[in-house]
Amino acid sequence: MPPLVDIVKVAIEWPGAFPKLMEIDQKKPLSAIIKEVCDGWSLTNHDYYALQHADSSNFYITEKNRNEIKNGAILRLTTSPAQNALQLHERIQSSSMDAKLEALKDLASYSRDVTFAQEFINLDGISLLTQMVESGTDFGDMLSFTLTAFVELMDHGIVSWDTFSVAFIKKIASYVSKFPTDIAILQRSLAILESMVLNSHDLYQKVAQEITIGQLIPHLQGADQEIQTYTIAVINALFLKAPDDRRQEMANILAQKQLRAIILQHVIRAQRAINNEMAHQLYVLQVLTFNLLEDRMMTKMDPQDQAQRDIIFELRRIAFDAESEPNNSSGNVEKRKSMYTRDYKKLGFINHVNPAMDFTQTPPGMLALDNMLYFAKHQQDAYIRIVLENSSREDKHECPFGRSSIELTKMLCDILKVGELPSETCNDFHPMFFTHDRSFEEFFCICIQLLNKTWKEMRATSEDFNKVMQVVKEQIMRALTTKPSSLDQFKSKLQNLSYTEILKIRQSERMNQEDFQSRPILELKEKIQPEILELIKQQRLNRLVEGTCFRKLNSRRRQDKFWYCRLSPNHKVLHYGDLEESPQGEVPHDSLQDKLPVADIKAVVTGKDCPHMKEKGALKQNKEVLELAFSILYDSNGQLNFIAPDKHEYCVWTDGLNALLGKDMMSELTRNDLDTLLSMEIKLRLLDLENIQIPDAPPPIPKEPSNYDFVYDCN
Repeated sequence: MPPLVDIVKVAIEWPGAFPKLMEIDQKKPLSAIIKEVCDGWSLTNHDYYALQHADSSNFYITEKNRNEIKNGAILRLTTSPAQNALQLHERIQSSSMDAKLEALKDLASYSRDVTFAQEFINLDGISLLTQMVESGTDFGDMLSFTLTAFVELMDHGIVSWDTFSVAFIKKIASYVSKFPTDIAILQRSLAILESMVLNSHDLYQKVAQEITIGQLIPHLQGADQEIQTYTIAVINALFLKAPDDRRQEMANILAQKQLRAIILQHVIRAQRAINNEMAHQLYVLQVLTFNLLEDRMMTKMDPQDQAQRDIIFELRRIAFDAESEPNNSSGNVEKRKSMYTRDYKKLGFINHVNPAMDFTQTPPGMLALDNMLYFAKHQQDAYIRIVLENSSREDKHECPFGRSSIELTKMLCDILKVGELPSETCNDFHPMFFTHDRSFEEFFCICIQLLNKTWKEMRATSEDFNKVMQVVKEQIMRALTTKPSSLDQFKSKLQNLSYTEILKIRQSERMNQEDFQSRPILELKEKIQPEILELIKQQRLNRLVEGTCFRKLNSRRRQDKFWYCRLSPNHKVLHYGDLEESPQGEVPHDSLQDKLPVADIKAVVTGKDCPHMKEKGALKQNKEVLELAFSILYDSNGQLNFIAPDKHEYCVWTDGLNALLGKDMMSELTRNDLDTLLSMEIKLRLLDLENIQIPDAPPPIPKEPSNYDFVYDCN
């Protein structure tokens, strides 16, 4: 008799028959189990049959995934993937339009399963679908399901994108360029174009020839956020894969088409919430736009280039408005050099004699000089005021405009990660950067005035330069975290973050993190900590009971497939299952088909230790995805793999699972919560001792008295 751990009790359905209850020995070959089931219903040719989960997923059970079968699961005996693929291959070529439509619906559903997909592709099914699209004879639902099946099949990464013809690309592009068109067809066509551009250099060239930004713009002006998201995704893909020498050209086209203004009006300021996928695409567009600054950021100034030197002369002219220049007689050459050196010193350059040398460091290179010129020309009064204010101060108290601008530009590039590729999981876009065509330069103009203001508030000297820059960075970062909707709102946020306010914030945070280090307080902390940890543990488990929707990811970045996992209220079972779309609230336990007893969990692993992070080609193992990955290991080889939607959910789930296993909660979120709650609890308990100094050590115990005659005698 096989060990009980290898036995799974299931029910198996067959159309027209009563379900069969049986025990499956997981050590026996799957083919032998299928033969046993077929024999029970007197079915011959058991090679033509396979087992499926009886839910709506239509996923086949294979030797690879059979360990996912749970006790109490309901399975279905059905035709094998090979037979099913062969039948659907024939059915979609039916002369009956109704039969063909039903076959395409089934194909779109079954193609989500990789086992079926492999069999259908082996029959040259992808070529058949592309021929159907190229023929142009199908419309409406027929074409929609054809494209859906195509997208699902290609998502498995079995077939290379390089194999498609120009005729197919032209057809897909035509569904996008002809406006209006069927929403479902448009959505799938945009998804196909994005995948083509991202996965093939040759196809990028062909798609770029067939689709223009002007043809994509109308789709952004509609009311369907999903279509808007896919449209921006295509624009981002074209932007990302454009050769270096064409990116600026594409940026110019985007500017001409007023893409920024359209996105601001129809997406960001539309009267609806921005979902995570749209936020991600806006973040990618923001990063790609700022990355256009990389060339200037990494370009050193050539001290011999007269055109570049003229920019410095222009900065001097605007600041000091030199009405007359000494004539070029030999006697005045030295006088003119002396005057220029004096003015360059007032402008705050490090090298007073040849300020061009200040711009030879990369980053920020020539980008700093571009920012300075923009500020001088577009906010001339503010520029002149800053320069003249500092010219009239003592040397040690002047805020050097030139040096400050160079260091500030470098800092802003670091904050906005100019030159770095966009993260695949980040949604951190800033609406204010979509409100102006020259948003980086405007951002600089606000921040250089902030720097000068902070310098004065700190009464800084030249030795305090780095300290001032640290304060300014903190002011900028704190203002950015509030996600101001416009540059003016960003400026207002900075007004409320003066140096005095920053000191108060720092002091408050220091009180929370570093204060109360005396021995009595530390002992009190030690006594309270178990209570706080238990409170955090209960919060984590309550969150697991509420459950979380996880997105399925694969080699194609965006995947509109979801699954949900939640803990039972008694903390004994994890319920999970696939969803057709992202839920708007909690998903009931009874709607989740699969269960995993907590008692069966052997371990929780994270990052590179996760099985799905080791699978070849399963995911692009970039840093962001690795940081959000965790897996539950159970039974012999069972595993439940997760990619958390964000860092917060990652911490909640890893903490909660470790708590279920009786292990310590080690996440950064737990450390922060513990520090915060400990600090709050101690402050509450010490309210009655306010303004009373607590000694660092308890008072000494006095010596015993020589006698105890003073003790009251009750007798």
